[in-house]
Amino acid sequence: MGITVYAGYDFDKIGKQFRLDGEISRIEQINSGNINKTFKVTYRLGDGTLKPFLFQKVNTYVFKNPVEVMENIDKVTTHIYNKRGGVNALHFHHTADRKNYYFEEGTDYFWRVRNFFESVTFDVCTDLRVIRLAGIAFGSFQLDLRDFDATLLHETIADFHNTKKRLNKLFDDAKSDEFKRAAEVGRELDYIASKYEKACTLTDLLEKGMLPLRVTHNDTKVNNVLFNVEDQSPLTVIDLDTVMPGLVGYDFGDAIRFASNSAPEDEKDLTKVGLNIDNFKAFTEGFLSCVGPYLTQNEIDTLALSAFCITIELASRFLDDYLTGDKYFKVCYPGHNLVRTRSQLALAADMEGKLDEMQGIVRECARLYGGAR
Repeated sequence: MGITVYAGYDFDKIGKQFRLDGEISRIEQINSGNINKTFKVTYRLGDGTLKPFLFQKVNTYVFKNPVEVMENIDKVTTHIYNKRGGVNALHFHHTADRKNYYFEEGTDYFWRVRNFFESVTFDVCTDLRVIRLAGIAFGSFQLDLRDFDATLLHETIADFHNTKKRLNKLFDDAKSDEFKRAAEVGRELDYIASKYEKACTLTDLLEKGMLPLRVTHNDTKVNNVLFNVEDQSPLTVIDLDTVMPGLVGYDFGDAIRFASNSAPEDEKDLTKVGLNIDNFKAFTEGFLSCVGPYLTQNEIDTLALSAFCITIELASRFLDDYLTGDKYFKVCYPGHNLVRTRSQLALAADMEGKLDEMQGIVRECARLYGGAR
């Protein structure tokens, strides 16, 4: 029998909770990701073949309601698994009492186990083909869940994309000014205030019932897509911890913010920051080729704007964290959150100047793939 205790964790004990067959042959820690602890655990089955699994220790400090997170994941992954007939679909193993997690009361010992994919991911990507394939991956995620009732999911992070509440909190904290930093960010506060109504468009339309509630991933970065090692075709979307009810624009907008920025989100030289329109077009083509025919006209009409809204919202979160002592986002140096704020605001300004061109691309892709007009 191979090693069963690794990094202080008894993986044989954990595996038995999930009714895994065979004996552990190898354990490797996977260091990508900043929140949960992840391990590739390979079992030797009775016939001698090797089968890897992904074990994750969930960070219960970050995820205050891990059971609700896992209940959301269970409903969504089961729906997608059935839609795909098990092909290229996440499968979380269950304990004897049909839970897709195992925990010990009074501890932070909260584990989950899923199938492992031999795959490749991209933290940074400039390849238009891969960006388009990422659009297909997230579009397929929406396509698979188009008939899922989003109200069945927990809202595990209240008002996560309620832009109006985010901005109002920023302005309230600026008035309180506990850390005496508001004086140096007057220009940023004024800019965000001037864009308040436009940035809150999605929130307002949702409140009026003019946009449908859907299942949203809420972390649509390219590195949350697993790609085939050989041809880079998309396999599946991962990191479903923030799956909740939301708007399709949340996922599309955040994906564009990440994939179409010509610079890192904390770029200090703002002359380097802007929307790469070729990246925007590539992702939009992939996304709408899958889910375009199932979106409403209002969704199509606000997709380009959603990128601006989400970018302003994130900038406000960075700025609010700066004003309140850098307690939420991990910072690498003093003023890091302010650098992030200014970079995101520069991106938002460039997006606003290109909104007509962006929306033209959305409409053309919707027309091409049979979506709303």
